[in-house]
Amino acid sequence: MSDVPKPEWTVEGPVAQRHLLVVLPHPDDESFSSGGTIAMHHDAGVPVTYLCGTYGDMGRNMGKPFFANRESLRDVRERELRAACEILGCDVQFLGLRDKTIEFEDPDVIAQQIRGVIEALAADLVIGFYPGHGVHPDHDALGEALRRAVQGMDEGARPRHWAVAVGNRDEVEADLGVADVRVDIRAFGDRKRAALEAHATQTKAMFERMAQQAPGDEAMRLRMEESRRTERFYTL
Repeated sequence: MSDVPKPEWTVEGPVAQRHLLVVLPHPDDESFSSGGTIAMHHDAGVPVTYLCGTYGDMGRNMGKPFFANRESLRDVRERELRAACEILGCDVQFLGLRDKTIEFEDPDVIAQQIRGVIEALAADLVIGFYPGHGVHPDHDALGEALRRAVQGMDEGARPRHWAVAVGNRDEVEADLGVADVRVDIRAFGDRKRAALEAHATQTKAMFERMAQQAPGDEAMRLRMEESRRTERFYTL
């Protein structure tokens, strides 16, 4: 990494003009990572599609109290995703990959699938996870497939590529420097929160813990509050 920090570019309006394509592996990834950016583009009249890698059916969270089980979780999470995307204003497509196994797939095969969607939608901005900085193996693997999809296109036809790095910001910035793009989503923070709440199996217990204001959850609360104001991306 260069010793000179990269400047952050503050965005207060939509960047995509034709189509924003978000490519992430799980239901809820879209809301956590880029819910405000999605809502911003939708409200400006820019079509948005979430290309979800899996159905999230191997997740551990089944709601609190439990209202899903291993057999029903796929259907439940798909319904939650569609509800969240309706709140944010984006269409949903699925790649149909197996949850928690994307790292074992051929990344070039997945890249070809993604490229087909980019071209079909004429997407001029794509968002995915930063390979190697997604924390979860599925995040890293699909982030790498998206990187290959974009890099495999003719240079003049490539969309802009924004990547989400997950984790403690100080540690991320020690590796990658300051994020290139900072999107001001204050006008969309309530929509982002509502979309996250739609993913009830995954977020209800989290929001309940935060509401109790336990001292050990202070860092989580601060991150969540900040994420309703700003979404940060690296350009690839």
